[in-house]
Amino acid sequence: MSKIIIHNQSEISDIAVIKAVTSVIKMGRITNNNKQYCYLTCFEIENEEYHIVTDLRKYSDVFTFYKVTKKK
Repeated sequence: MSKIIIHNQSEISDIAVIKAVTSVIKMGRITNNNKQYCYLTCFEIENEEYHIVTDLRKYSDVFTFYKVTKKK
């Protein structure tokens, strides 16, 4: 049995983040010899760039969602 853990480190609503995580899950386990969800997925929401990074743990998949800050 495994768990999905989502860390929303942005101002985007949890519902929008769950939809983004769902799209990553729908792609399937395509990284790390098909054991892990995509390491890094980029999204554009309201003209801003966001990333989801994944971490595979023994009993869970962790998805971290954050806004990309652009250097000036």
